[in-house]
Amino acid sequence: MSNMKEKQLVLWLLLSSFGIMFAVLSWIQESSVINPEIMNGPNKGLLAVITGLALYYFLAKKTI
Repeated sequence: MSNMKEKQLVLWLLLSSFGIMFAVLSWIQESSVINPEIMNGPNKGLLAVITGLALYYFLAKKTI
């Protein structure tokens, strides 16, 4: 695979991981599984970045 295509794939997988985790965290927030106050403001985005990186590291990185 060319270097440019590999970089594009990594970027796509990172953005997808963030989006997936943001959606999961939104669902958790709406269902009141945990205190919704924890994920107010930028907290949910920061948590989505952290968990998205973990998702990428454990699952998506293996596809490259």
